[in-house]
Amino acid sequence: MSTYGSAVWSGGLKDGKGSISTKSGALKDYPYGFTARFEDGKNGTNPEELIGAAHAGCFTMALSNILGEAGLTAEKMETKAEVTLVKQPDGFAITKVHLTLKAKIPGADNAKFQELAAKAKAGCPVSKVLKAEITLDASLQS
Repeated sequence: MSTYGSAVWSGGLKDGKGSISTKSGALKDYPYGFTARFEDGKNGTNPEELIGAAHAGCFTMALSNILGEAGLTAEKMETKAEVTLVKQPDGFAITKVHLTLKAKIPGADNAKFQELAAKAKAGCPVSKVLKAEITLDASLQS
């Protein structure tokens, strides 16, 4: 499988404007820029936010697959991926992604749930591509 996202940019870093699109059309000429990334977070998106959404989605799908292999099906899973961008001497870097998962999975005990969630974190393709530290807090809801 191969897919793509694309970006268009005009102007300088701080005064420029850009747009992001995806092959699927889920994002079509969606605005992004310096202020959305480093200042107020309004008027568009930013690469870290998109990585967070992609990581949350990938991890949750990976866990759904792993649960199915264990004979379990989630009633509901909610995942948040908090992406940390840090200025370093050689530029900015994503240093950490913190996944927070809340899940309702009938028939799952907490020990098995934690094991399967950790397996999904390690096996998720987006987790594998990131060089950042990836942490996970997973809670099983009743």
